[in-house]
Amino acid sequence: MNSEPIELRCSYSEARDIERSTPQTKRTSPRKTFQHLLVAAAITGVIIFTPVGSQAKGGRQIGSQPPSGIDPHAIDALKMMGTYLRTLQSFQVEADLSTDDVMDDGEIVQSSSRVNLLAAKPNRFRVEVTGDDPNRLYLYDGKSFTIWGQNTNDYATVPAPPTIAELIDKLTDRFDIDLPLVDLFRWGVDEDDTKKIKTAVDIGLSTVDGVTCEQYAFHQDDIDWQIWIQLGQYPLPRKLVIRTLTDEARPQHSEVLTWNLAPSFNDAAFIFDPPPDAHRIAIADAKAQSTEKGK
Repeated sequence: MNSEPIELRCSYSEARDIERSTPQTKRTSPRKTFQHLLVAAAITGVIIFTPVGSQAKGGRQIGSQPPSGIDPHAIDALKMMGTYLRTLQSFQVEADLSTDDVMDDGEIVQSSSRVNLLAAKPNRFRVEVTGDDPNRLYLYDGKSFTIWGQNTNDYATVPAPPTIAELIDKLTDRFDIDLPLVDLFRWGVDEDDTKKIKTAVDIGLSTVDGVTCEQYAFHQDDIDWQIWIQLGQYPLPRKLVIRTLTDEARPQHSEVLTWNLAPSFNDAAFIFDPPPDAHRIAIADAKAQSTEKGK
């Protein structure tokens, strides 16, 4: 194995798009739009608007919500969910994701993937992604972060800060890497996030994979989104759907989550052991490149 890192001229996230060899350039990412507008959100469900005054699933009149368009029950549910997620010290989530990619000519191409996330707060996680995009593995052991492209057998390792929260910020700001399901670590962290919501509706009872949930719909300046929150003593997000409004194609991203709140694991689960013939590469510093271009 070549121990010398090969410097890339693009971020690793850009390299994944190149590797996929899509014939046309993607112009819209509903998932990234959602992260920019509401840093604390994570799961998705299709947004379906019900006419004002019609009956909601739970028996409420949607048109009877406060004049502001904000149902306080919906906002309280988000806060309760965020508070509960912050109490989880270890958990495993399996998620089925579906994303609409809008091409230059306006055509929508849908891609699907499955994410398996194992987290042990404050400083370890393992995220494996399989599906239409190149398969990849993200590992964080409290000291270093590694991303491995399983299709190409390339990997990159960088020193990591001491907590998951700090690592997420570093990956986003410095390397332009968006981790799958990253919002599960951000829900409820910033109370100001709910101020970005323009309308909030409690749709009523629904089920996701046999789990009874309450369904909520929200509108922000550039997106509509829905979330299904499990009822009872475990207010977990079970489904999320995001629709981008800034593109006339209205692309959508959805996630359906299955939770394990008592996962079994050991330290080895978070440590990267390079496979035979794996090639080490270097992740380009997107922040440094941006600074250099600005000079």
